[in-house]
Order: sequence, then C-alpha cells, then structure tokens
Amino acid sequence: MTDWAAWTRGRGRVLAGVAVCTALLLSFHGSVPNGAGGLGSLLESFLPWLGVVVVVLLVLALVRRSALALVALLLPVAAWTYLFGGLLLPAPEPHSDDLVVVQHNVSDENTDPEGTARSLARAEPDLVALEELVPPALEVYAKTLAPHYPYRVVRGTVGLWSKYPLSGSRPLGIKPQGIHEEWERGLRTVAHTPHGEVAVHVAHLPSVRVGASGLASSWRDESAGLLGDALAREELRRVVLLGDLNGTVDDRGLDPLTTRLNVAERGLALSFPAGFPLARIDQVMARAGTVGAIRTLPATGSDHLPVAARVSWD
Repeated sequence: MTDWAAWTRGRGRVLAGVAVCTALLLSFHGSVPNGAGGLGSLLESFLPWLGVVVVVLLVLALVRRSALALVALLLPVAAWTYLFGGLLLPAPEPHSDDLVVVQHNVSDENTDPEGTARSLARAEPDLVALEELVPPALEVYAKTLAPHYPYRVVRGTVGLWSKYPLSGSRPLGIKPQGIHEEWERGLRTVAHTPHGEVAVHVAHLPSVRVGASGLASSWRDESAGLLGDALAREELRRVVLLGDLNGTVDDRGLDPLTTRLNVAERGLALSFPAGFPLARIDQVMARAGTVGAIRTLPATGSDHLPVAARVSWD
C-alpha cells in the first residue's frame, strides 16, 4: 500500500470527532449549562487551555497518519485563533497620556511586604491597586510606597496608591448577602491625572471553589453583579477597574463587568497560582479607554502574580 493510501484510509475518525467537539466547545462555550456544578463557568475559566487539546490531537493525527483528523483539526485551530490569537500579537506602541497601572493580590500570608512593594514600584506605574491588606503588613506597604506614591486610600482590605491626587473616595457595597462577618473589599476614588479625571474602582470579589460537585461561585457572581451596578451608576466617563475578580474575562460570572468595560486586547498574563499560573483572575478593565496590553510582573511573596497594563483613552 502506498503512503498516500495510508493517509487517505478512513482511520482517525475518533480523533476527528474529538477535534469537532473541541471546536464546538470553543465556539459555543456560552451554551454549556451553568446550573448545578457551574460547568459553563468552569469551562470558561480554563478555555484557552483547550489549545493544549488541539496540540495533542495534532500529534496523534500525525502518528496515526490520518488526513481526516488533520482536516478536522482546522476547526478548533480556527476557533482558538479567533478567540485568543489576538492576545499573542505584539503590544501597541505606548502613548504619552497612557495610564500605567499595576494590580496585585499581595496575600494576607505574604512574609515580605517590603520586597513586594519595592518590586511593584520598579514597574513605575501611575496607580497601584492591592488586595488582602492586613496589619501590620499594611503599614509596611504604606511606608515603602510613600516616596513614589504620596496619595493613597484604603478601605477594608483593598487599597490604591497613586502618583496623582485622589478625591471622592468611598467604599463600594459589593458584599454578598450570605456573608455575615465584617467584610469590606471594594473602593471607588477619583484620580486627578494630567490628562483628566479617572474614576478608579478597586475590588476583591469572593473566591470560587472547585470540587467534586463542580464550581461554587454564587457569592462571586452576586458580588460581580453589585459591582456592575456600581459601575453603571458611575458618572465620570473615564473608568478603570482594578482587582482580583476571582474569574477570567471569558467566565460568564463576570458578565456584569465585561459587558460594561473593555478588557485587555493583548497578553495572556496568567496570574494564578503564582507557582504554575493557570488563569488570569487579576484584571484591568476600562471604560472610555483601551487596555492595550497586560503582562505579569516577577513573582513576589504572594500566591498571585502581579499584572501591569497600559490604558489608552479614546
């Protein structure tokens, strides 16, 4: 039998079927039900990793010498490229009026808050948003960042450090009804930048849990809805949201935010867990502006990686 005949035999039907299913999951992930177990959100949390499935299928198709499987693989390749290919393109050229921001969940178990603060300052951002601020580490962050960031506001366990004056600071009511203990994890303030006023929202949404029963995200989803309502009421045109949102931008649980704000156009910037990042749950979003690129910064004493981004105004 000739080599061509070997390639054109009807082998690889199972691989082709898996390729088609992968393409369907990528293209219609929003159709996966999110009832018991939160399967839809669970899939969307790790959606880019379906690219690994495509690579594995490619290797198997070559081993099996299946033309059918290789042709079928064009479907998930096209779907993945459409969804995530743009994130891999080079970052746009920076502009002089870009707002440079850093977002970091510093972890309440961080044993090196001074080193963490110095590492973040080396990125030279205009704004630094931090979550899981607890005493006495809070005092260390404040002292270390003060020479470069003279303006700050802290509400509960979240805070913002700024090169520019801040005003109109207040807490955000994003606490889910099911949480009864003291819980303050959101703030709103106005940064008076050289290029105009920007409403800055900093938030730390409740954690999600992945277990045998699936994804438990009801508190996170409720908090995201409350934050979305606050953003809808925001009167300033220019808005930046910085926070550990405990969800990816593909996760439908963050729809109250991603339907109102622009997300990063470049960069995967997987931020959690720091040792082997699987997803970006630390986010930078903007209204009346473009988050042109997002990237991770070197690891600190936290279980999250910091992310940095440039926001260009329309």
